[in-house]
Amino acid sequence: QVQLVESGGGLVQAGGSLRLSCAASGSNFIIHSMGWYRQAPGKQRELVAGIASGGNTNYADSVKGRFTISRDSAKNTVYLQMNSLKPEDTAVYYCNADILHLVTGRNDYWGQGTQVTVSS
Repeated sequence: QVQLVESGGGLVQAGGSLRLSCAASGSNFIIHSMGWYRQAPGKQRELVAGIASGGNTNYADSVKGRFTISRDSAKNTVYLQMNSLKPEDTAVYYCNADILHLVTGRNDYWGQGTQVTVSS
């Protein structure tokens, strides 16, 4: 199986920065894309940023210019650099990977979620 292990998150002041990391572990899989989602209190989960295997990225309009997604393919790791954080960025952030596993097939895998809280 494939597991996603997250690190990062925490409490920061508005205008501050955080860097989230997520590493996929296991064997016999191919990662087509990885991304970060978030779910704020009372709201639906939304895609924050994604990165494809070829390096193409996409961002939610609300984070463009502030967040940067990147990956280290050798480590099967995706990062989310979050700058100029705003209180409205407060949410649980989830790592996601679109993975083709050579035994179980294609599926989405999720990290456990990490809390990001931005204070005023």
